[in-house]
Amino acid sequence: MSPLSAAIDYPRCVALAHVAEMLDELLPDREANDGIFRLAWAVLQSLETASIWAAITYFDLWMLRLMGFLPPLDVCIECGEPLAGQPAFFHALRDGLVCRHHRRIASSEMSLESRDLAARIFRNPVDHFADEPCPTSRLADLRKFLMQILARHLDRKLQTSTQLERLD
Repeated sequence: MSPLSAAIDYPRCVALAHVAEMLDELLPDREANDGIFRLAWAVLQSLETASIWAAITYFDLWMLRLMGFLPPLDVCIECGEPLAGQPAFFHALRDGLVCRHHRRIASSEMSLESRDLAARIFRNPVDHFADEPCPTSRLADLRKFLMQILARHLDRKLQTSTQLERLD
């Protein structure tokens, strides 16, 4: 069944465009990649019924991991100390999370909930999150972190990331 066969509202349309733009920007032309195909297909199916925020966050997190752009989310990239149960911070000019001792001015905090959910995402399929409430504010810090990493690797911001921010 086509992801476009169900009713499409504006948030879902932006989410579909985001998946397409990510695939277009990150994959080389004509490259067959079974893992990314299965990820995209599962997320597109999830977008038919679930909140766009859980599906988009799931897709972005896995895409950055599969492309090799995602740093570890459980240790400080400066000192290597575990971040479990401690505040973690990220900055637009850094790839990765840091502890409170290494945070810079204008850093943003990554919530413990977002880090826990990221760990759960790597252990579960996308449809596992379909019934979880996911308002726009939930995981906003994780999405911001992922889009900053992506913008650094592409040397520009995705057009759909701006549209997604406006939905928040």
